[in-house]
Amino acid sequence: MLVPMQSLDIDVVSDVVCPWCLIGTRHLDLALQELPDVKATVRFRPFLLDPTTPPEGVDLRERLRRKYGVDPDTMFGRVEGAARAAGIPLDFSKVRRSVNTLRAHTLLRHAQAGEGGDGSGSGSSSGNEKQGELARALFQAYFLEGRDIGEVEVLSAIAGEHGLDEAEARRVVTDEAELARTKKEASEASAQGITGVPFFVLGGRLALSGAQPPATIRAAIERALAAD
Repeated sequence: MLVPMQSLDIDVVSDVVCPWCLIGTRHLDLALQELPDVKATVRFRPFLLDPTTPPEGVDLRERLRRKYGVDPDTMFGRVEGAARAAGIPLDFSKVRRSVNTLRAHTLLRHAQAGEGGDGSGSGSSSGNEKQGELARALFQAYFLEGRDIGEVEVLSAIAGEHGLDEAEARRVVTDEAELARTKKEASEASAQGITGVPFFVLGGRLALSGAQPPATIRAAIERALAAD
């Protein structure tokens, strides 16, 4: 007997320089792999871990040293271990800069929404797939390749590597109106009470915070579907 396909919208509020968002996104992918009868439309929403980061970025270790008063290299082991358990070869020795992600989020919003770029959730399934592909590419570029995803040329190159027009990507991430819209959306997430990421909203009604294990995410997806 065929099992009918079930559909579910999943919003992922995250920042592409957040290692727990990298891990949480992988956990979501693993959970969905275990649910082949679920057609998930995944949308990435912007969150700025530190809106004060200058456009040129800052030294990551110096920032963490000032914030926590300890050698930041001692903080990386736990995150690297969690990432490797999820199959991600995270190595913080490659991550040197803390970068401003407003441009990266603007590129992501544009990829999801298509030509309109309004982030309203009205993009096609192919648009959502393209956005997801780009989000994963940005995570990889920053955490696994050590690329500066705050730079315009790096972002346009990544866009081109994933089937997007480089010139259009360059225009979008340097357009002040586009950047302002992204900043407004990120501010709205904070105003709604989201203080930490990743933060998942399943079907617009069930929320899940943190890089939860795949089994936990799968159970939450099943609860969201059962609530229909």
